[in-house]
Amino acid sequence: MYPKTNRILQQQPPRHSDPQQQQAGSSDFQPKPAGKQQQMGEGSYEGSADYKKRTEDYLKTHDVKSDAEAAKPRSAEEARELEKAEEEGKSHSKGEH
Repeated sequence: MYPKTNRILQQQPPRHSDPQQQQAGSSDFQPKPAGKQQQMGEGSYEGSADYKKRTEDYLKTHDVKSDAEAAKPRSAEEARELEKAEEEGKSHSKGEH
């Protein structure tokens, strides 16, 4: 155990802050505006629904096979550059390697 020391602890003066702000160590946040859904996890319900709708709209109105063909590398050199960039990106991730 640690040896006892004769330390004098000083009491901190009271802080007069805005009660709407989050206090250190607290899990209470500022109140959310009425009518908005609370964000959960890394995304939000609103953002997920918007992404899903835009993706479905894109799949209905575009030629996906043609878009995929247009996105292919135009040369062997470009293909190598893309693979190198992908490996670089994966080296920074916690997931697949």
